[in-house]
Amino acid sequence: MNGQESFLEIALHASLVVKFVLLILVAASLASWAVIFRKHRMLKEARTATDTFEKRFWSGGEIAAIYKEISGSGAESGMESIFEAGFGEFARLRKQGDAQGMIIEGSRRAMRVAQVREVDRLEEHLAFLATVGSTSPYVGLFGTVWGIMNAFHGLGNVQQATISMVAPGISEALIATAMGLFAAIPAVIAYNRFANHVERLETRFDSFLDEFSTILQRHVGSRAAGQG
Repeated sequence: MNGQESFLEIALHASLVVKFVLLILVAASLASWAVIFRKHRMLKEARTATDTFEKRFWSGGEIAAIYKEISGSGAESGMESIFEAGFGEFARLRKQGDAQGMIIEGSRRAMRVAQVREVDRLEEHLAFLATVGSTSPYVGLFGTVWGIMNAFHGLGNVQQATISMVAPGISEALIATAMGLFAAIPAVIAYNRFANHVERLETRFDSFLDEFSTILQRHVGSRAAGQG
């Protein structure tokens, strides 16, 4: 009998409450790993798309041409969506003949809305990882306490208790704590790592928003000077 078989046999012989706790923790662990793989792929794609767009934007190409290309693709996300929202609003307000301040403010507002929407997309399901990481140890502890209570309750009518009588119940109880930690530790590590990645991307979005707003302001100013 190997260690894995021993673990499974102990779990199968545990009380109904402990089995239910283990089932919850296993489900939480599987769900958190599914979220971890999905978020890892999503954030990796977001970083790659951001790097690609920044290289294209700062390569000196025509802004209108970049906007036309992105709008035509229909798959804009991340920094592309911020740029598309900002320049689209800029072109619309300028066509209406609004004042310079209103044009820039409207463009910034549109970019800010797009940024918030993108950050919300990147942060999706991070709260689930935080919940699994913070509550799983307590759920496991509940199973442990319940198992220990049952183990000692069974010794109430025994005249002389021995370690062989107590050990099985204690082993069943401690499995719940181990399973709680097994579910919590990866979720906490993944949450901290992903939250850091999202924060870095949000900082890059903020910087681009400010820099692009400055470019649009210079563009409006030069156009107004040319008309004057």
